[in-house]
Amino acid sequence: MTRTPAGLSAITFTLDRTSPIPLYHQLAQQLEAAIERGVLTPGNRLGNEVDLSVRLGLSRPTVRQAIQSLVDKGLLVRRRGVGTQVVHRQVKRPLELSSLYDDLEADGQRPTTRVLRNETVPASADVAAALGIAEGSEVTVLERLRFTHDRPVAFLCNYLPADLVPLGNAHLETTGLYRMLRSAGITLHSARQIIGARSAAPEEALRLDEKEGAALLTMQRTAYDDTGRAVEYGTHIYRASRYAFDFQLLVRP
Repeated sequence: MTRTPAGLSAITFTLDRTSPIPLYHQLAQQLEAAIERGVLTPGNRLGNEVDLSVRLGLSRPTVRQAIQSLVDKGLLVRRRGVGTQVVHRQVKRPLELSSLYDDLEADGQRPTTRVLRNETVPASADVAAALGIAEGSEVTVLERLRFTHDRPVAFLCNYLPADLVPLGNAHLETTGLYRMLRSAGITLHSARQIIGARSAAPEEALRLDEKEGAALLTMQRTAYDDTGRAVEYGTHIYRASRYAFDFQLLVRP
């Protein structure tokens, strides 16, 4: 007798065998919806493919294809000795002036950070223009990997005026940059932001645990304080399989 894992027991699967939509895709969609709704939560196990195929009356290759499609999206992970587990819901970040760390924390994603670079360098022409300072002025450059559930979700590169605020690695690994700025008395007021997309280069794919050529979201942002001074310029890349921007458009009267 097969035993249904706890998370799966709350799901009623509806598979239409007369539909032109492949059965594996129907199963993958319903599993993904359960992850999005929080019915399946990070750490939940799906059990093995044989048990799931018996329960649903599907062939093992069909179940395997459904699971693999969600592994490719970053929603499931296969771990030796453990089986297939839910990793996370896709992070949907509101399009507003907030930090990735705060948004992930608010979404229950338990963010962690690895600081790859933290040093003072002369500002390039692009960085100087973004921050409104003279080219060659000293700026602090930060490069960080942001993780959720021990898997990378974003690579963050930020430039700040060198004398703006102390930025120790230990603190950067346990909190967000904007939270550190606010703690230093800096009031963030507005930002200019550009969102794009491109394919992952080999180094980026390795860093983000993606396949070369995988879809990445990109963002450039310059943030200003309440005096109009530019206090931070960032160029970030995000795994499109694990991250999305969520915003509302209003019709101008």
